[in-house]
Amino acid sequence: MAKSGYVGRPQFDAYRETFKDFFHMERRDGIILLRMHHNGGSAKFDFAAHNAWGQVWHEIGNDPENEVMILTGTADEWVGNHEVAFEDSLESRPAVDVYDDGYYDGLKVLENLLFGVDIPTIAAVNGPGIFTMMGLLCDITICSDNAAFYDCHFPMGIVPGDGQHLAFQELLGAKQAAYYLYTGEAIDAQAALKLGIVNEVLSRDALLPRAWELAQSIMQKPRIVRRMTSQLVRRPWKRRLLEDFHMGYAHEQLCVLADAPDPKLMNQVLTDTLRQAKRRPAK
Repeated sequence: MAKSGYVGRPQFDAYRETFKDFFHMERRDGIILLRMHHNGGSAKFDFAAHNAWGQVWHEIGNDPENEVMILTGTADEWVGNHEVAFEDSLESRPAVDVYDDGYYDGLKVLENLLFGVDIPTIAAVNGPGIFTMMGLLCDITICSDNAAFYDCHFPMGIVPGDGQHLAFQELLGAKQAAYYLYTGEAIDAQAALKLGIVNEVLSRDALLPRAWELAQSIMQKPRIVRRMTSQLVRRPWKRRLLEDFHMGYAHEQLCVLADAPDPKLMNQVLTDTLRQAKRRPAK
């Protein structure tokens, strides 16, 4: 209920309906679960989803009924490649679309997650896919034993500047990050655990129950303690984004405009990398 004279806050039922094509949402005792999807299956990248990801953090963060957030995907992929997403590629579209759909929306996917959601966040990465930086930037990241983490931009002929590179640089260090950015090689779940990219590796069946367990444990602490602690653990990410994110994304977008990548090559690289990641046996 809004305080007298105050502008009302977002209502869960309203934004759950607004974002239903991109997220399944549920909330229990202050813990909000966002499960990304595309037509009920694994989430797929397209520019509409790109836009929704950045916008949803506004609603989550501005609703005081949300106290802990769990982010996950559907089925056996985190975010898959939508095969038609690049057919109408940005370099052939009006400049306003390049800015709005490419640059602005891309920045807000991570900026609004870090600066707009002032509650503890848990990612349950349910499989391989792109845009895993959304999961890696959460306070706690757990993953299924079939998950994999990679950045395909350079193999696709694009500067890797959309935020996955920052996640790798922050978590792996400059030298290891450079290797994975140049090669596009996938990091499987057990390697991710050893490298410090994730906190726990579980079977897919055990993944969400463990995320709920962690969230419920966090909820045992006082509200102010939870919220202020989230700001401390997030501070290195905020510093990293403030220093490097706009420059990296501008480099990526300049590359797309100056030397347009081949949409067929992009789709092929993404499809091949995801297929290879899925073929790796869980350890």
